[in-house]
Amino acid sequence: MQQPWANMLALFSFVVAAASDWLDGYFARKLDLVTSLGKLLDPLADKILVAAGFIYLSSNLLGKGLCPVWVTCVIIGREFIVTGLRQIAVEQGVVIAADNLGKWKTTFQLSFIITGLVYISFREFENHNAFTELFLNLANPESYLLPITLWGAVILTVISGWNYLWSNRGLLKS
Repeated sequence: MQQPWANMLALFSFVVAAASDWLDGYFARKLDLVTSLGKLLDPLADKILVAAGFIYLSSNLLGKGLCPVWVTCVIIGREFIVTGLRQIAVEQGVVIAADNLGKWKTTFQLSFIITGLVYISFREFENHNAFTELFLNLANPESYLLPITLWGAVILTVISGWNYLWSNRGLLKS
């Protein structure tokens, strides 16, 4: 049986990983330390973080199942396609950096995962106070935040995936 603190640890770890990824990108741009390797590895780190979160929230352990499995498949499938496209680009001497649409997609995905982890973490507290009730109400799947971030993530995942393919279709003809 999983301990109640385990979900809180998962939430904390995920937030730290997401925040450090964001800070890394921010400082790389601000200090003009952007490299081709960084352009390749940063999106890869995002993909691993997002895939882990969606798989966790799609599982039915402890009644989580906050994300339909097909959504997780679409999101991870898109990530494999874009990663494959980036690999083809690298072999042709081209680096495909993340675009604004992809960044918004990642923002919605991370927001969904954090919201889901907040709900799972705080619902397990035995003694709810005003603080835990606030988080539970905001993150409750029957409220607005979790569905908006989920469907925003799905829509932006599909659109940004198509955008990457369309914008770089010339790489596929070579």
